[in-house]
Parts: sequence; structure tokens; C-alpha cells
Amino acid sequence: MKGLVAAAAAMVALLASAANISTEISVTLKMDAGVYVMGERIRCEVAIENSSSDSIDVGTRGSADSLVIELYRANDREQYDKLSKGQFTAPFLLHSGEGQRLESFLGDHYAFQEETRYLARAVLVHGGYRYQSSFKSFDVIPGMKLASAMQLFSANSSCERHFEVVFTSRNRSEHAFLKISDVAGGRTVYRWPTADLGTILRISPPKISIMPSGEVVILHRANQDNYVRSVFWSLPSAFEFQERESMLDPDVAGAARVKALYMESGEVETVRKKKWWKFW
Repeated sequence: MKGLVAAAAAMVALLASAANISTEISVTLKMDAGVYVMGERIRCEVAIENSSSDSIDVGTRGSADSLVIELYRANDREQYDKLSKGQFTAPFLLHSGEGQRLESFLGDHYAFQEETRYLARAVLVHGGYRYQSSFKSFDVIPGMKLASAMQLFSANSSCERHFEVVFTSRNRSEHAFLKISDVAGGRTVYRWPTADLGTILRISPPKISIMPSGEVVILHRANQDNYVRSVFWSLPSAFEFQERESMLDPDVAGAARVKALYMESGEVETVRKKKWWKFW
């Protein structure tokens, strides 16, 4: 009997100790949005507060601690395998009483090939214990298509690059996104991250222009007064953002200019012409 009482007391003490440990280190996961377009990098933020007497060391040489963000399919809780070899966040060291917020991009570590609902949670392993955040859910969707175009490469005739401008709600407004997919051998691959082009007013359809030099220009209406012109470089083995500029609606700009000339009697300002990048 005394042995059972001692064992029970030891178990209660162990549970109490574990409960105290769990409250000394907190892990929180925050998603930037609840809905993402297929191909986005899916940015999130991990917050860690260290109220314990230990130091938390993740990612530095010889450290035993680790931080992962687990990913699950929401409908059946199937866990996905991490594909990248890199760490989820930059290395960090937290002394007692310190906290830190770290960004991570889930699309850099997991292959999001299903348009469905996902669950994610951050897990810190320290001193043999798991400290985990609550689950955060988010959806990956195709978006509503507004415009599309296809690029062919003379150097690689077997590859087609498809562009789609789609929209969805983001932060209480409608945003335009550029989706890029490569099709080779009948297989579609999202090699390049989907780009957020900013807010869009859908009274004017966006336009996609593909230049022979490899420049891809997207023009869309951001609001009543402005258009946004986004320029990318697109080559068989590369796709990079180049520049983005906001331009006044021609009608609004004309009216504003007449008023400015009347008030100032000034000269029309010349617009500096930018040189394009030459690929070959």
C-alpha cells in the first residue's frame, strides 16, 4: 500500500512539474491570412516566450533544440512530410525572460498540390519536452480567373509557361495574384511562387503582355484613380520580379494636369524612360 501511495505521489509531482514547465515556455503560430492562392509561399509567424530558467537554442552549431511547423490535411488529419532540408526559421537563441517572433514560409518546405483546407502548428522541442501551439487552419484555393496567357521558349520547345491573373479577398479587399505554372510532358508544376499584385478594382479587366525578350508585364486597375504595372523577367530556368509602378488613370491624370497648368502655368514634366533589361 505504501508503495502505491508513493508511486501515486511521484506521478502527481511529475505531472505538476510538467505543467509548470509547459507554462514557462509558450509557442504561438499566426498565419498572415486565412485563404491563400495556389503557389503562394504562405507566410506565417512563430512567437516564442521563454519564462523558464533555461536558454533555448535552435539552429546554432551543437544545439539540441529544434523548431518545426507541422502540416496536416484538415479533413482526415493526415500529416505531410517536409520536403526541404532547411530550417523553418532563422537560428535563434533565447535566454531566460526573452521572447522572439520569427517568420517562416510554409511553401518553401511543403509541396502544396491540393486545393483544400490545411492545419498547421508550431512545435518547439527543448529539454525532451514538446511545446506546441494551437492548430491554425487555412485554405489553399485556385482563385477566380480574370486573365491568362502562355509563353513559349525557342530554346526549350517542350516547355510551356502559363500565366493566370486571379483574384480573391485579402485583408477586407480584393487582391490580384499572378499564378505561374510550367507544363512539360503533360505535367503541371508550380516552380515559381504566386505573386500578390495588390488590390484590384474589377471594372477593368487586367492585361498580360509577354515580350520576345522575356519580359512579362501585368497591368491592372488598383482603384478608381490608379493602375498598377508589374514587370517580371521570365526565362526557361528563371522567373524574377523586376519592378512595380503606379500610374494615374489617363482620364483622371488629364483633368489633374489641366488644373495644375491653370494654377501654376508650369511646363509639363517629362517622364524618364527606363531602359529594359537585355537578356540576349
